[in-house]
Amino acid sequence: MIQTEPLSQRCKLEKGLVSIFTGHGKGKTSAAIGIAVRAAGHGLRVYMVFMMKANEFFEHGEFTVLKSLPNVHVEAFGYRGWSKKGNITPAHKAEAQKALEDAEKAMSSGEYDVIVLDEINHAVSGGLIDIEKVIGMIDKKPECVELILTGRNADPRLVAIADLVSEILMIKHPFNEGIRARKGIDY
Repeated sequence: MIQTEPLSQRCKLEKGLVSIFTGHGKGKTSAAIGIAVRAAGHGLRVYMVFMMKANEFFEHGEFTVLKSLPNVHVEAFGYRGWSKKGNITPAHKAEAQKALEDAEKAMSSGEYDVIVLDEINHAVSGGLIDIEKVIGMIDKKPECVELILTGRNADPRLVAIADLVSEILMIKHPFNEGIRARKGIDY
């Protein structure tokens, strides 16, 4: 779709910030989804990119609900399971790169007010995406776009340039007691 009005006239947010939700505790994606739902409820347009969750994420309840919301567009990239340093393949990197490019295109399109990159921090720390590409994306962010980055191990350079950083700590987790993720609660 070709936009004829300048980006500044399409902006609904006067000032968009860069927010990071990081840490080893549960709730980083949930925090971003909460903002996405709140934004959509106020008529803001949301673009949410799930990295490293493509195949497995279709089983997640939030994916189905988010796709059904007005003003929310959702994309997912990646493979089943978590990628870690030492088991990164060219295919993993290609999916992560596609996700980043997709988010950049959405951010610069003028069609969205809020962009969420779920698990981008993990993708950077795991070697799937070059930190400089993420910094470059932040540098190109339009003034009126809110950008949210989630995932553990946020790079200190991203933390330094973000406007808001919340670290979610794990005090106690049922997984450590042998309780597996529960459908409807954890995914």
